[in-house]
Amino acid sequence: MKKVPLTDVKLYTQGSLKEKEEFIKVFGHSLQEFGFVIIEGHNISANLINESYTLIKEVFSLPIENKLKYVENSGLGQRGYVHFGLEHAKNSFKGDLKEFWHIGREHFLDEKFKNEYAKNIWPDSHLPHFKPKILDLYNKLDQLSQILLSSLSEYLNLPKYTLPQMAMDGNSVLRALHYPPLKQEQFSSGAVRAAAHEDINLITILCEATESGLEILTRKGHWLEIECKQGQMIIDSGDMLSRITNNVIPSTTHRVINPKGIQNVSRYSMPFFVHAFEKCELNVLENCKSPSKPTLYPPILANEFLLQRLRENGLGKI
Repeated sequence: MKKVPLTDVKLYTQGSLKEKEEFIKVFGHSLQEFGFVIIEGHNISANLINESYTLIKEVFSLPIENKLKYVENSGLGQRGYVHFGLEHAKNSFKGDLKEFWHIGREHFLDEKFKNEYAKNIWPDSHLPHFKPKILDLYNKLDQLSQILLSSLSEYLNLPKYTLPQMAMDGNSVLRALHYPPLKQEQFSSGAVRAAAHEDINLITILCEATESGLEILTRKGHWLEIECKQGQMIIDSGDMLSRITNNVIPSTTHRVINPKGIQNVSRYSMPFFVHAFEKCELNVLENCKSPSKPTLYPPILANEFLLQRLRENGLGKI
């Protein structure tokens, strides 16, 4: 495959048996080959996405002294505002040229999880409409993630509920991202908008960004630009998925490059990081290991793995 494939989720949710099998094959094989796949037919309205971007632009346009009121006390940045330049890629020592806001789960099927996760931090006094609109988007992306994980379970010849159960009431996070226009000295600093990295989680769902810049590192070691049109979303595989599949589906290195010329404007994006529930044990799946492919990773709880990676990314104390 020379480019990241595009497939339609409705083939899986509304299609014939043959169409469902087609979606499962394209979706799974693309993640295995590229770590990325583009989807359409996801039923999340353009209006909701556009309205969410409008609110995100408003929250990042607040004065810095106001935004700093919404920083999480733990320093881990799991919820609320994370200021410009704080996060960096694993094994990188230059802060990424971005600021972001993290939103977590507020709707639980099992109420026992309610007190286990960090609490959301909302800019209600400045933007009272931010919470209901962003939570609506969060919940719809969460529902979409269950469909995609079900398909991926079938691709791996597992019961279709296997991966969705891991993410049910999971510690998933919607990240509202702002990459501001760069100053002249930043272009020569060696820092980039998002240095090469792999996502921590199971899968990531990326709503279409407002500007280009996303690139993935192919299995052959070449950087490939990837964009999606309005109505499409990009899905990528993360380290948790790579871990439990014994690298059958590797996580993929990707980055957001600095703008060029007249493209030096703000870039906004909204990745939805699909996480397992905190006490989910990340074990290598039985049908992803064999005598010729022994287990590569020891078991670890999802939250332990998350905290380990957050510290490696410069958030919280090591």
